Amino acid sequence: MFLNLTPDQWSYLLNGALSTILLSIIGIVGGCLIGLPIALARISPNPVLRKIASLYVYINQGIPIPVAMFTIYFGLSIMKFRLPAVIAAGIGLAISAGAYLGEIWKGAILSVPTTQWEASSSLALTYSQRLRFVILPQAIRISIPPTVGFMVTLIKNTSYAVVIGMAELTYTARVVNNSTFQPFITFSIAAVLYFLICYPLSFMSAKLERSFKTPG
Repeated sequence: MFLNLTPDQWSYLLNGALSTILLSIIGIVGGCLIGLPIALARISPNPVLRKIASLYVYINQGIPIPVAMFTIYFGLSIMKFRLPAVIAAGIGLAISAGAYLGEIWKGAILSVPTTQWEASSSLALTYSQRLRFVILPQAIRISIPPTVGFMVTLIKNTSYAVVIGMAELTYTARVVNNSTFQPFITFSIAAVLYFLICYPLSFMSAKLERSFKTPG
């Protein structure tokens, strides 16, 4: 039944999937680059850094992703600085993802037993050395499942890019459906494409977890 779609319609759907992949990469990479400093600032001994990071998290967790995308895309255009829709949407995703990943990773760091902090302190390591050599390696293992779960959610949240006219997978599926009037076929294909995009993350997550559990 999938053959009921024309080659042009298939091409349009696949281009939407590629746009979703590109937008997801921008959002995930940008979110990681923002999230790690936020997590470290949230547990910093410096109260000023903690307050700034907390403010960033609270603001961005309170702003819906479509609003962030809309503000970045149209707000910059008002100032005569126009970004491609995929970049504007990616920045919106990254800013939001940074807040959530920062909280996920902060929780993972704080989940490392206090005895590990005390043991590393007794070795006369500096604060940054304790984080780098003792705490973060353990926190990474703890953070893998929630991080991957959030990344899968982030991929699905790329559908919000429709607010600034970006033709990602959900948008292209709706356009194809409007021309074919075959919602079951069209959105089944879109669901399979989303699965193919998300599954590698889950597979790599399981592989990483097994590698961390393997002795030596």
